[in-house]
Amino acid sequence: MSYLLYTAFSLAMLGALVNRMHLLSALLCIEGMMLALFMMMTLLITNTGMLSIASTPIMLITLGACEASTGLALLVTTSNTHTNDHIKNLKLLKC
Repeated sequence: MSYLLYTAFSLAMLGALVNRMHLLSALLCIEGMMLALFMMMTLLITNTGMLSIASTPIMLITLGACEASTGLALLVTTSNTHTNDHIKNLKLLKC
């Protein structure tokens, strides 16, 4: 099971590195990485019985939800101003 989760995390990271054309696809890859990390941490706690870090996956999924909401807000803002979500059209260093 852990091998599958490592593979899922690696594929999500590879997708984030390779498919950088649209902002939405990058956000989906990052969200896949967060979910794989959540499941890995939950599996680790269940297998080892370390109850001292039992609240860590809950904090991770909370940060993942904050990241997703911030990313969607940026997606809506950029699509309103630039009429698309292509990353190459964004000029982030524009003053």
